[in-house]
Amino acid sequence: MVAITVASLVAVVGLVLDFGGQLRAMERADAVAQEAARAAGQQLDIDRLRAGGGYQVDAARAEAAAQAYLASQHVTGDVDFPKYPDLSEISVTARTTYRTSLLGVVGITTLSVQGHGKATLLHGITEGKTG
Repeated sequence: MVAITVASLVAVVGLVLDFGGQLRAMERADAVAQEAARAAGQQLDIDRLRAGGGYQVDAARAEAAAQAYLASQHVTGDVDFPKYPDLSEISVTARTTYRTSLLGVVGITTLSVQGHGKATLLHGITEGKTG
């Protein structure tokens, strides 16, 4: 009876530990994706801006900046411009894995993790949005 109880408790502790670690890894992936989106958002199309075309990012430089940031954090991901051809919004998805501690005993050595970040170019003073 004690052996069964101990095995059950170890299994529950393993689940809590590893899935808690996966949640922390998701938070990190979200933060990395957000920072990559910010880095991409800083890559303005200067020629368009000087010609009076407004604020937009240079898509190639923005994607390169986001990918460079993701690579510096040892994470892979995708960069998207959801309002294309309007390049004022950047969306980044970061993907990584979490190496399990105790679930490896049952053959689960990694858990997939994905995070999302978004940056929107704003210029000047804007009215706040609610909701």
